[in-house]
Amino acid sequence: MVDIIIGSIQPTGTEAGKPATHDGTVEAEILNVRPPRQSIKRPEGEERRRQFRQDPHNGQVLTLLIPNGMALPKDLDGRRYKVKLRFMKK
Repeated sequence: MVDIIIGSIQPTGTEAGKPATHDGTVEAEILNVRPPRQSIKRPEGEERRRQFRQDPHNGQVLTLLIPNGMALPKDLDGRRYKVKLRFMKK
């Protein structure tokens, strides 16, 4: 399924009536939810990926869209930051 959007995109940055949050909270949209990666091996037993990663069997992989990328830390890296999620119904 492909979404085709005709028109202009929303401007980046903070909206006129909304100041940027500096308390560490960032709003995101969930784009996709899928099961964790499975081990994929070549016939000779080597891993196809450059870095082997074992995902937990009961885990879920979320793809998130952050509408305002300016709210993210400039030095965002998986080794420097930990993410905590809070889900709210629409």
